[in-house]
Amino acid sequence: MVEKEKEQLSIVQQCVLLSICRSGIYYQPISESELDLEIMLAIDKYYTLHPFYGTRRMSDYLKGIGYDVGRKAVRSYYIKMGIWAIYPKKNPNTSKPNKGHKIYPYLLRNLHITHKNQVWATDITYIPMAKGHMFLCAVIDLFTRKVLSWGISNTMDTAFCIEVL
Repeated sequence: MVEKEKEQLSIVQQCVLLSICRSGIYYQPISESELDLEIMLAIDKYYTLHPFYGTRRMSDYLKGIGYDVGRKAVRSYYIKMGIWAIYPKKNPNTSKPNKGHKIYPYLLRNLHITHKNQVWATDITYIPMAKGHMFLCAVIDLFTRKVLSWGISNTMDTAFCIEVL
């Protein structure tokens, strides 16, 4: 009895079937150099203390401790390490009025507020977070200046504001 030889696919055929480039299967990743690891450790330690430092200030710090590292190299390290400066980004600009909305008159202009529960006010603002922002809605008694109710949400919808009210 004659054994049939097992058919094997060539590397080219395997790559076509998997929809990958043939050059990708030969790639051998290079590990980080000792100097890069030292610099990344210094960045990590200092970033923990100063997470608001961007690439320019971090580059200045690294130069101060003896590493000749430019801003673009620090940016590459930040990307490799998955870190970035923490600061308010892309203000959602909730105060910008829509041109299609009606503008209501200010009814409290000549009113003298003399006792509690005479006038309540509500406001909504955003709180910057590490990733994105949250919305804070509050109801305040204008005479006593006490917060009567508040809530926090990740969306600025009417149901959230009505629940606070």
